[in-house]
Amino acid sequence: MHKDKGPLTAGNGCVVEVENLVKRFGSFVAVDHVTFSVKAGTIFGFLGPNGAGKSTTIRILCGLLVPSGGRACVGGIEVAAAPEEVRKQIGYMSQKFSLYDDLTVEENIDFFSGIYRVPKEKREARKEFVLGMAGLAERRNSMTGVLAGGWKQRLALGCAILHEPPILFLDEPTSGVDPIARRSFWSLIYQLSDAGHTVFVSTHYMDEAEYCHRLALMNRGKIVAIGAPAELKREMESYSILSLESSDPLESMKALDGVEGIADIAVFGAGLHVKTTDAEAATERIRQVLAQKQISIDHLAAIPPSMEDVFVSLIEEQERSAS
Repeated sequence: MHKDKGPLTAGNGCVVEVENLVKRFGSFVAVDHVTFSVKAGTIFGFLGPNGAGKSTTIRILCGLLVPSGGRACVGGIEVAAAPEEVRKQIGYMSQKFSLYDDLTVEENIDFFSGIYRVPKEKREARKEFVLGMAGLAERRNSMTGVLAGGWKQRLALGCAILHEPPILFLDEPTSGVDPIARRSFWSLIYQLSDAGHTVFVSTHYMDEAEYCHRLALMNRGKIVAIGAPAELKREMESYSILSLESSDPLESMKALDGVEGIADIAVFGAGLHVKTTDAEAATERIRQVLAQKQISIDHLAAIPPSMEDVFVSLIEEQERSAS
């Protein structure tokens, strides 16, 4: 159900181009004939559960893994043919941050300036820029190991852009940090995008998908849909979503399974999301069925579909097609 359109062509404004990309580890196919492209200046999101193939794809694009098939170009360079050239023009940040805890903030910046071959005459200015961007100017002499996760995250991003790369790959960069730090980090991503950087970011947080200009939903090594978040949500226009909170969510789910007019039921937080083509009729049926089971309803109302609703729906469609 891959919905990207158009062949990959030269001079189309795309800085990342992937066509029929495959990566196998023995008999396991981690990336399964993936095709997509990313235009310059875009915040492109890769959304999917752990094990979907997101990190493997990113590592291929960064020249860290060799593909088993297909092709990938980054900045007009064939990755498999010239991985070192690709790495010169990209910034890469993984969820492990790649920082040295036994160095100070400033020493980490100095170290990565050398790794990325920042010209000596520019290093001081780039260091001050990173310290300012990350809000770490007053912590420059702090040991990196004692920083909270959100500060480490900002420092790792700063180190990844020291050499002013036009393309950034951020692999699960917000994993393990608190929601406030995540929101703060995304404000930095927007600043980088506004400054002309192309940002390729993978995440398993559904709410972060809303922040991306364009989004690829990935599951079991395949892209199941691709487009702007609003476009993907329009895939759900023929359905309504009912938010249901009851005294017994598990029994409610069992009782409503197979009820006429209910297309799907999924667990969301402490409640359920019920997908239906007729919200009014489904609401009445839900009330009747749960009353018969002596399950009380705390809340039942129609809500706009979230990206998680879209993702769950597309994954189920993929599973049905595969069976």
